[in-house]
Amino acid sequence: MTSPASSASVPAAQVHDRHPLALALFALTVVSGLIDAISYLGLGHVFTANMTGNVVVIGFALVGTDGFSITGSLTSLAAFLAGSVLAGRLAAGYGADRRAPWLRAALLAETALQAVAAAVAFTCAPNGAAGYGTAAATALIALLALAMGLRNGTVRKLGVPDLTTTVLTLTLTGLAADSSLAGGDNPRSARRLGAVLAMLAGAAPGAALVIHGHLDWALLAGTVLVGTVALGYRESGRDRRNRRTA
Repeated sequence: MTSPASSASVPAAQVHDRHPLALALFALTVVSGLIDAISYLGLGHVFTANMTGNVVVIGFALVGTDGFSITGSLTSLAAFLAGSVLAGRLAAGYGADRRAPWLRAALLAETALQAVAAAVAFTCAPNGAAGYGTAAATALIALLALAMGLRNGTVRKLGVPDLTTTVLTLTLTGLAADSSLAGGDNPRSARRLGAVLAMLAGAAPGAALVIHGHLDWALLAGTVLVGTVALGYRESGRDRRNRRTA
C-alpha cells in the first residue's frame, strides 16, 4: 500500500484556497500564532510551535542571556520531536484515500493535548508577575510542543504548498521572490498573504490575553478552535476519487 505522504502529494499540490483542507490549515495557522504567543510570552521565552526560533533561543541561553531557559527550550524540542514521530506513525496507519479521517484523528489528538494543557493552566494559577512555577511551566511546554510536533508532522505529510501552519519564512520568501517586482507572476500570493495574516490573527489576541493574565483562557480558545476544525472537517466524494486516481 502506498503511504499517505507519497500518494496524496500530487492532489494536495492542487488544493485551491477554498478547499476544506486549505481552510482547515488557515484556521490551524491562527492557532499556531496563539500557541507561540502563549509559550513565548507566558512560559519563559520558549517557542512550542516554531522550532527555528527555539533553536535560536537555545543559542541565547547557552551564553547566559537573561530571560532564556535551556531547560525549557530543550524540553520543547524533545516533545516536539516526539510529537512528529507520533504523526508519522499515525499517517502510516491510514491509507492514501483516507485523508479526512487521518486528519481528524491527528487534530483530535492535538485537541486532547491542548485540553490537558488548558486544564493544567486553570488548575495551577500563576504566582503574580513571577508566572507559573517551574513544574507547571515545564508541563505546559511539553504538552504544547508535543501537540505542535504532531501537527507539524501531519501537515508536512499532507504537503499543501505554502500552508505549513507554523513557519512563514519560506512563505514570505515566495511572496517576494515570485512577485511581479522580481519578474514573477505572483503564484499563490493570496494564499501566502492569507497565511501571514492568519498567524497575526492568532498572535495578537494571544499576546493580549497573556499580558493581561489570561494565559489559561488563551489555551482554551486554541483548544476549542482545533477541536472545531477536527470535528467539522469533511471532504467530498469527488475529492476522495481524485486522490485515488491521481
